[in-house]
Amino acid sequence: MNDELQSLKNLGKTSAQWLHAVGIHSTTDLRRLGAVDAYRAVQARGFRASKVLLYAIEGALLDVHWNDLPPARKAALNGQIDSLKPSNKS
Repeated sequence: MNDELQSLKNLGKTSAQWLHAVGIHSTTDLRRLGAVDAYRAVQARGFRASKVLLYAIEGALLDVHWNDLPPARKAALNGQIDSLKPSNKS
């Protein structure tokens, strides 16, 4: 089976399966959604994805190894994730 997502840098079998499970089947789908929304969709589906998946998706979209993302970019991604979390305030 030729899996377009697995041909991207950083994405292996498990990440591709998780992305497929949330309706992301191509690079175009992934670009349209973006790293943050794709990561949140995977988490919302109940998969135990770490922040490395977030960085891996962003790296895949930029064609760089996730560990080579600048710290400022990782911080910006984390900020987007944190800003979307529901507030625990009553």
